[in-house]
Amino acid sequence: MNNSTFVSPLLEKQLNTNNQNNNYIKSCSYSTATENHLKINQNNPINNYLNKSICLKKPFINIENNKSEEKESITSTEERHYNVLWRKQTTKKNKTWKGDGVLIVSRNMCYLKDLEGNNLGSGRCNPASLLIGDQLVVGDKEIEINSIVAKDYICEKPSVHVVEKQKTDTPMYSVPIKKFKTPLLSSNVGQTFKLPVLRHDPNEEGALVLPRPQIKEYEEKNVRIVDVVVDPMLSRHLRPHQREGVKFLYECVMKMREFEGQGAILADEMGLGKSLQIITLLWTLLKQNPYYGKEPVIKRALIVCPVTLINNWKREFRKWIGGNERIGLFVVDSNVNIKSFSVGRVYSIMIIGYERLRNVCDELKDANIDIVICDEGHRLKSASNKSAQAIRSLKTRRRIILSGTPIQNGSEFYVMVDFVNPGLLENYSTFKREFENPIIRSRQIGCMKKDEEKGRIRTEQLSSLTKMFVLRRTSKILNEYLPPTVEYIVFCKPTSLQVEIYRKLIDLSMLNLNSYNIDMTVHLQALTYLKKICNSPALLFQKRKENQQFDMFCTNIKHKFSSNLSKKSGKLLVFDKFLEELKTTEEKVVIVSHYTQTLEILENILILKSLSYLRLDGQTANAKRQEYVDKFNASDSNEIFAFLLSAKSGGYGLNLIGASRLVLFDIDWNPSLDIQAMARIRRDGQQKKTFVYRFLTSGMIDEKIYQRQITKQALSDTFIDSKITSKRDSFTQEELKSLFFYQDTSCQTHELLGCGCQGDGSNVKNINHREMFDENNDLGGWVKSSEILNSETMTPNYLKKKYLYSINEYSHIDASKNNDYYNIEDTVLQRILQENNEIDKGYISYIFEKIEQL
Repeated sequence: MNNSTFVSPLLEKQLNTNNQNNNYIKSCSYSTATENHLKINQNNPINNYLNKSICLKKPFINIENNKSEEKESITSTEERHYNVLWRKQTTKKNKTWKGDGVLIVSRNMCYLKDLEGNNLGSGRCNPASLLIGDQLVVGDKEIEINSIVAKDYICEKPSVHVVEKQKTDTPMYSVPIKKFKTPLLSSNVGQTFKLPVLRHDPNEEGALVLPRPQIKEYEEKNVRIVDVVVDPMLSRHLRPHQREGVKFLYECVMKMREFEGQGAILADEMGLGKSLQIITLLWTLLKQNPYYGKEPVIKRALIVCPVTLINNWKREFRKWIGGNERIGLFVVDSNVNIKSFSVGRVYSIMIIGYERLRNVCDELKDANIDIVICDEGHRLKSASNKSAQAIRSLKTRRRIILSGTPIQNGSEFYVMVDFVNPGLLENYSTFKREFENPIIRSRQIGCMKKDEEKGRIRTEQLSSLTKMFVLRRTSKILNEYLPPTVEYIVFCKPTSLQVEIYRKLIDLSMLNLNSYNIDMTVHLQALTYLKKICNSPALLFQKRKENQQFDMFCTNIKHKFSSNLSKKSGKLLVFDKFLEELKTTEEKVVIVSHYTQTLEILENILILKSLSYLRLDGQTANAKRQEYVDKFNASDSNEIFAFLLSAKSGGYGLNLIGASRLVLFDIDWNPSLDIQAMARIRRDGQQKKTFVYRFLTSGMIDEKIYQRQITKQALSDTFIDSKITSKRDSFTQEELKSLFFYQDTSCQTHELLGCGCQGDGSNVKNINHREMFDENNDLGGWVKSSEILNSETMTPNYLKKKYLYSINEYSHIDASKNNDYYNIEDTVLQRILQENNEIDKGYISYIFEKIEQL
């Protein structure tokens, strides 16, 4: 191909002034055959990968103002242009592409050029055989065809005014161009600039065009602006809330929002696709820049996450982007050399665990990392956190925290904000004086009017500031995309043996509580033993060397009661019946516990019933984790019926959509751990209606932990939602005494709530609660979560209102009432409750039901 056959783009601009819109210049015409070919191939999904907007030029001819003759002369071209990736030929095992280019095909010849128009090679080819995705050799270069340059891929008009020449009847002649170059455009008379090249078409249907920098920014830098368009191979998969998230994060890291910093906190709840939003952001920043002529915004990114999630991130990149030939992923394990990432241009993204990062941070200081992503970033909530200090040492201003876990208090919030945007809230003492203390004081019972007003103002100020860089959406968004889910709180009656052992341990604990010289850890150990009794008294007989007094107590219990009786518990009896009913269906179940010892008891039950299962806990090798998940999801209930899961080892990141049922056998003081575990089955790809069950033992420590959970969620739904609580998350002496108590009741939580329903399944929202509260006595406002458990500092009306706020979406079902089980959505629970009443030996006392749907 002779470059002299091209017309000057400047002349082309003068001839097409009437065809301009506000943003783009019309591209040169194509032949009819080429146009038809492009229309066909635009439907190919691969066409959207790494598209480049290249201005195509007409054959070089003498120009006259006769449009019909002009059109006739243009249709003679048979050239095609392709976007390609290229690299030098190599025999290396792990190959990476060096850059983007344009392949110009004319008859049986092809010419490879880079985006600046430099010749990279040429050779013979068969145009009819070229397909998207083909790899071939041109000269000494290997190339991969990514897409055809579409007719409508037009270069963007620069963001400066263009002074157009007047039309004239005088014939105009062009000067032969010696070298193919990126097209030019006149910005004023007598001056030319390179025309910006767009990677993706902003006018394509569904295109995600990211915001432009403010005019002041690029005027000061004396550069032109191009639209940054998210790669269509990603944007077509983004849901509306994810598109919003990508825009939000882009604005934050590009300093387009009105705060001093380049950090952000993405606090979406589980299942909303935080990883896809981050992958989309990183891929865009690695490939584009809104300032024309500049290098991409970033060259290297660091993703820090719990070690159990490393393979999840690797898999997500492979799913959405592809292999190492498209993006260089450097996954850090025990055998890699960090210098392989720091030196060279092969890798652009490192994925590393928090613990390993602390050991190699010195080696990464010279890696010039441009952005850091911290998954499960609530791990950085302490100012003395070594991982946070290691990341700070990298001197990277762009930092993003991902966390679906609520922040529990002001100090945690400050640490996380100061991590992503250092200095934004000044120092902690200032933040505490100006924001934390006034807000907490305004939400305490009996606060003065002036304190209440000051707290309200400070809350609004803080909320206004944090909304600039904190984004949080709830999982209710998923109701539009996933089948409904039903959540049950199942209150199980304790056995008589459980009650007897429980009371004996309480008596011993109360003696210790009255001895003020005993260490607090002794009381915390006692609470752990109470939790184990709720699961199964047999857990007390495990060998231990924790406390001599409690060891002696457990030994005495073991001698007094037979081992068979001690294995019985209300929850185990309900669980046993649940398995019997569920195995008559074709559904599978995930069974979660916070204790490996409890998992062993549940595992033995599955074995006795000849039910197949897989188990994942802290002893499971990382290499086996995904294998187990894939095997479970691909099997039917006859092959693998159950998946036993440790909440602490597998509660994060796993996608167990092969199951439609999940049983959380015991609960934790930290509600976020339970929420994470329960989200394992309601993920993208779930096709069935899902059911989640939380088992609690009525009147025992289980109920008190649950009450404390919902209190935390109601009172301290984090600074992110402008709801701030005290930073103290420990127990006072009086609070501990309230925990060491057994109440013989079907449901203490429902009695404490005092909602006035009849336990017939009526939804609490449909009940008129005005009669339940004396508005003159109700103090309103927010208080410290620690005060909730201290009955001496809490009025009954206030307590009722706060609990009602937390569980007002549940229906309340008293299992002792005949025929009320027909109101329950779940047929498995219906059958259990039916037998519960018929034989009068059931162990379900009460049920809370919540249905999430459109």
